[in-house]
Amino acid sequence: MTVIASYIYRNGKRAEEVALQSQSFATRDGEFVWIGLAEPTSDEMDSLKMMFGLHPLAVEDALNGQQVPKIDVYGDQLFVVIKTAHLEGDKIAYGETCIFVGKLHLISVRHGSAKSHKGLREQLEHSPQLLEHGPDYVLHGIIDFVVDGYLPMVETMEDRVLELEKHVLISFLEREQIRRIFRMRRQVIKFQRVLGPMSEVVGKLTHLDLPCVDENSKPFFRDVHDHVRRVESVVGGLRDIITSVFEASNLLEQQRQGTITRQLAAWAAILAVPTAIAGIYGMNFEHMPELGTEYGYYVVLTVIVVVCGILYSRFRKAGWL
Repeated sequence: MTVIASYIYRNGKRAEEVALQSQSFATRDGEFVWIGLAEPTSDEMDSLKMMFGLHPLAVEDALNGQQVPKIDVYGDQLFVVIKTAHLEGDKIAYGETCIFVGKLHLISVRHGSAKSHKGLREQLEHSPQLLEHGPDYVLHGIIDFVVDGYLPMVETMEDRVLELEKHVLISFLEREQIRRIFRMRRQVIKFQRVLGPMSEVVGKLTHLDLPCVDENSKPFFRDVHDHVRRVESVVGGLRDIITSVFEASNLLEQQRQGTITRQLAAWAAILAVPTAIAGIYGMNFEHMPELGTEYGYYVVLTVIVVVCGILYSRFRKAGWL
């Protein structure tokens, strides 16, 4: 069975467990049902459809597990899809949580999520004064739980990028490090595509008049919306940092290459002096001036040393050596 938990809550407190069945299920006033599933089978979803009158299209989407964040209204019920995210190395792995919300029931269906809702359920059960308000408060709790997992993940990626930035200032980036920067940039861009629809979902829960969402619960959704926008802001800054790291790496590498080029040019100019003089006196002519000079060899060596010394001194002052 993939049913993680299935309970009736009466006046905000857990009452008894609910078994899946192939017939309609009724609750009394002051009660609601919270059922949590992970990777459910089609038979289990069919049972839930019969019990709570779930819309077939919503059930199909929940089984698919490949939806973008969205919110659909089916009569007096809501169907909400949100994306979970966690780090696997430098890669962001995504999961999906589909939530069916009725006036007296909430069903969460998880696909590929790294964190279970056990801790969240226990936390909400310790606040029966909120839980007794019904499924919309549980919906807020689940979305808030998912969104709260975004920021630590983004901050971890930010720390890794800043480490690369420190390395850039010390030495050249290696090929693998350059590949890593581009991988992280792709992950950030993909995550931004998830945050946009997530912000729209929470914005609709905050501003629109939707079934099963009480007016008193909207301030809670507004708080979650603020969290999403904060993550969007951090992710936008992270993308800028990744771009600046790569640009800084290119600029520093060009600067180092320019320094090496200047050094080579300076040494080439210095070595050109003895090469030119030696080339002239190395020519095979019988009648050349100074060939009979007694101290000509030493004079030529002195001229070479003096000229090379002057050039070396000038290049040092210019910062080329």
